Amino acid sequence: MLKKLNIIVVCALVLFSCKNTKKDQALNSASTSETTRPNVIYIMADDLTTQAISAYGGIYKDIAPTPNIDRIASEGMLFQDVLCTNAICGPSRAAILTGNYSNRNGYYKNESGGKFDIEKWTFPQEFQKNGYQTSLFGKWHLGTEPQGFDVFKYHNSAGQQGHYWDPVYNMNGEDTKLEGYSTNLSTDFAMNWLQEGRKKDAPFMMVLQYKAPHRPWQPDTKYEKLWEDIEMPYPDTFNDDYKGRELTAGDTEMTMDYFSRRDMKFEEPANLKGKEKIKWAFYGAKSGEIVQPEGLSREEGKKWRYQTYIKDYLACVKSVDDNIGRVLDYLDANGLTENTIIVLTSDQGFYLGDHGFFDKRFIYEESIRMPFMVKYPKLVKAGSVNEDIITNIDFAPTLLDLANIKTTQQMQGKSFKSMLSGKTPKDWTQAMYYHYYEFPYWHHVQPHYGIRTQKYTLAHFYYNIDVWELYDLEKDPSQMNNIINDPQYSNVIADLKNQLKDLMKISGNDKSLADFRMITDTDFGSIVDHKDDETSVQDVLTGKNN
Repeated sequence: MLKKLNIIVVCALVLFSCKNTKKDQALNSASTSETTRPNVIYIMADDLTTQAISAYGGIYKDIAPTPNIDRIASEGMLFQDVLCTNAICGPSRAAILTGNYSNRNGYYKNESGGKFDIEKWTFPQEFQKNGYQTSLFGKWHLGTEPQGFDVFKYHNSAGQQGHYWDPVYNMNGEDTKLEGYSTNLSTDFAMNWLQEGRKKDAPFMMVLQYKAPHRPWQPDTKYEKLWEDIEMPYPDTFNDDYKGRELTAGDTEMTMDYFSRRDMKFEEPANLKGKEKIKWAFYGAKSGEIVQPEGLSREEGKKWRYQTYIKDYLACVKSVDDNIGRVLDYLDANGLTENTIIVLTSDQGFYLGDHGFFDKRFIYEESIRMPFMVKYPKLVKAGSVNEDIITNIDFAPTLLDLANIKTTQQMQGKSFKSMLSGKTPKDWTQAMYYHYYEFPYWHHVQPHYGIRTQKYTLAHFYYNIDVWELYDLEKDPSQMNNIINDPQYSNVIADLKNQLKDLMKISGNDKSLADFRMITDTDFGSIVDHKDDETSVQDVLTGKNN
């Protein structure tokens, strides 16, 4: 009898032990699943362009290398054909956050574009809803308070453009002015949150968005004279005469003639205030106001302005690269590299003297093409390259897909997760629809829409002109020759126009030109609420306060 009792007790203990073991295994599995969900760090610099990143090659790669940004590419995937659907800061950010074109997210323009709708769904909200710790540091530039972030600290001065030195940050609802250089300060916030602000047993999604290298291109003190003794090379298209594009590329205010005294680092006279201060600083931004040292010829002045600009711009990029290195080193030192998705991009491309320009806006390659690279050792083969056409509305669905987050939210963008492992879907569209609406302020770039395929760019400039342009990107990668009237391309033009019509219909933006012009003409409001006693830069430059 005793023997039987012992057997029963032993069996019971074994069963209890098995149940507990299974329970522990389930708990451990849940815990492991939670902590092994990939972390995401999305890094976006403002106006950073492929020409300034040495991983993409180009004329500055040996003079101004970007070793830390290049690490992301060399240890991950470099994308060669990621394109912006509306190449200007705020609208691009809205497209990235929502996965939708401007006509669906409602944010068309920077100037008189109003504020981003706080009720709109954005991908950080989905991460937060699915158990991710979320944070935002640096530039926001959308006018309304960021949604979907547990912690945010964003630039909140100069119309949310921010300042390079001693910037004001909105820190979870409270404005605070700090001493220091903004690129370093934004990274300090990010590093502090990674080290002390987050829980270590849950995944995180961090958005780190630098002001740099946006205008007015003010380098950190240690880099102010980095290339003082050398002459930077000039792009091949620096002296573009805009033949065949006189009414479009040839009629803008973004050439080397439109740099201001502030851009060129002229010393401001003491005691200037209000309108006079703005007029002095922005002299040069209007036609006929040429800023250069006395005694220089027009050609010498153009080169002098370019040299000042490009050295300051690349010096700002140098600080961005340094600070990205801080983030990468932290991940390596803390065992987070394998399980963290790193994305590096910009809000669009930028001109570095190409075609004699600075700024962005056009459907042309330098402004539409975004730097983009992804590092994720669990999925992405080191040193891989992708050449498919991808757009900024594809970012949100891809990030959610990588985190295995399912959503019912409708997005016009599509996930390109499979491309990260080298597999392009057979039905992937190798063409994109572009539309730029803002005019005439800033920079006097004609509103236009178009289609960009892997071989061609076709664009229609429509506001107060009616001009079509076509470029064969294989024969003319610099887009110097508008071949719209070349009879050899008549069939190509007809096919591209049909494709463009289909893309506009799919996007829900197959409106009339009158409707498009109305969007350009509509004042949707300001990104910030100006005080009554403030004088806006636009009012000064357009003469409204004279």
